[in-house]
Amino acid sequence: MTEVDIPEPDAVEGAPHPRHAATLFGQTAAEQDFLTAYNTGRLHHGWLITGPRGVGKATLAWKIARFLLTQPLGHNAGFLDAPAPPDSLKTDPSSPISRRIAALAEPGLWLCRRPYDTKAERLKQDITVDEIRKLKSFFNLSATEGGRRVVIVDAADEMNVSAANALLKILEEPPQNAFLLLISHRPLRLLPTIRSRCRVLKCASLGADDMAQALAAAGFDAGQDAGHLATLSGGSVGEAIRILSHDGLKLYRLLLHLVSETPRMERPTATTLAESCTTKAGLARYDLTLRLIGVLMHRLALTGVSGPPLPEATDGEAKALARLAATPDAARKWAELAQVLSDRSQHARAVNLDPASVILDMLLKIDQLAGSLRAA
Repeated sequence: MTEVDIPEPDAVEGAPHPRHAATLFGQTAAEQDFLTAYNTGRLHHGWLITGPRGVGKATLAWKIARFLLTQPLGHNAGFLDAPAPPDSLKTDPSSPISRRIAALAEPGLWLCRRPYDTKAERLKQDITVDEIRKLKSFFNLSATEGGRRVVIVDAADEMNVSAANALLKILEEPPQNAFLLLISHRPLRLLPTIRSRCRVLKCASLGADDMAQALAAAGFDAGQDAGHLATLSGGSVGEAIRILSHDGLKLYRLLLHLVSETPRMERPTATTLAESCTTKAGLARYDLTLRLIGVLMHRLALTGVSGPPLPEATDGEAKALARLAATPDAARKWAELAQVLSDRSQHARAVNLDPASVILDMLLKIDQLAGSLRAA
C-alpha cells in the first residue's frame, strides 16, 4: 500500500480533508475568541478545541495553524512598528506556506494522529506514545528555522495513557513559540491536568443555513433537506455527509415508518432492512442504521418530556413521535429501551454478531414497546 492509499483517520469518507477546507462555517464565536487572544497579546500555548464530532473543529485547527504560521513574530507583542492587528483568521490560500500545509510539507507544522500499522494493514486504535515522542525531534529541527511551530493533535481523545502523559510534559514546559492545538470530541475523557493547561475554544452545532453552505463547500447538495439534515445529524457536517453518502434520510424515514405502523410492524420490510446491512458494502449502512436507531430512541424519549417541540428530522415526524411518546411515562420507557439497545449495540460490535440479527432484534424490541404504548 502506497502513502496515497493509506486512509487518513482524521477525515470523513467522501469529503475533503479539513486542511483543504477554504471556509469554516458556523464557528464565528470560536474564531473571534482566538483572534482576540492573539490581538491582545494573550496567546496561550495550548488550545483545546471542543464540540460535537464533525462540526468543524479540525477545520478551525487548520485555519488557526495557517494563521499562526503566516503572521510575523512580534505582531501581538506590542512592537511599535507592528502592522495593524488582523481582523480575521483568513490567509492567502496561494501562499507558499498555505500550499505546503495542504501538502503536509510545512516544516513549522506537525500533525499527530493515529498511525497506520503496516503489518496489520489498518489504522491503530490509539495515538501511541511513539507519536508524541516524535514531537521532540520536530521541535529540535524546527527551532533552527525560527518562527512559530504548531502541532495539531487529532483527536486528543484517541491518545492512550502513555501518550497523554507524554503530551502533558510538553504542555507543562512548552518550547518557545510553540502552539499545540488539541481537537477533542469528548474533553472529559482527557486528563484533568491536560485540560487545565489549555485554553478552550468551543465549537457549536450548525443550524440549517450554515449546514447547507458547509455541505455545498464540501461538494454535497442538501437541497430542501438542509434543516432535516441539521436536526438528524445534531448539527454535525461530518455526520450529515455520512447520512447523505448512504441515503440516511430515506433510511430514517423507513425506521420511523416501521415504528409508527399500527397495529404491528411490517415484518418483511424490517427483515429486508436488516439484511441490507449484511451486503459487501453493508458495513457503513450497518453503522449508520445503529446510529439512526439511537437518534430515533433519543428523540422519542425527548418528545414525551414537557418542553418546546423538537425540530423535525423528516416531514411528519413530530406527529408520529407525539403519538408514540405522549406522556412522561412513555418517555421514560423509551429512554430505558434506548439504553438497552445501546448496550446491545456495543456488545454486538465487541463479539462481532451478525448485523442482520442485531438490527432485526432491535426493531422487534422497538415494535414490542410501541405496540404496548399504542394499546395503552
